[in-house]
Amino acid sequence: MRHAIIALGASFAALLTPATAQVKPAPAITSTTVELPPGDALFPGGSSADAINNNCLACHSADMILNQPALSRSAWDSEVHKMINAYKAPIDEGDVPAIVDYLASTKGTN
Repeated sequence: MRHAIIALGASFAALLTPATAQVKPAPAITSTTVELPPGDALFPGGSSADAINNNCLACHSADMILNQPALSRSAWDSEVHKMINAYKAPIDEGDVPAIVDYLASTKGTN
């Protein structure tokens, strides 16, 4: 019994003895540079592009829209109304004809 108590005490003492922890060095942190395409490009066309620049650039880049496939005037009209109705784009209904005209003239199927 005495040996069991001594063994139990030795085991308990071993658990309380702090173990040396291995400290791994921190990983090296390096800087990364990323080149992003310019995001401040406007639609070309001067004043004929005012409505699309004022309404569509809040959510889309000009490059993203200008890289879409050519669509018919009615398809562009549907796309603009989808942005208003489904995605709640804050486009005034009075600007829709100018936006559709611009899209049909630059990315339309004529």
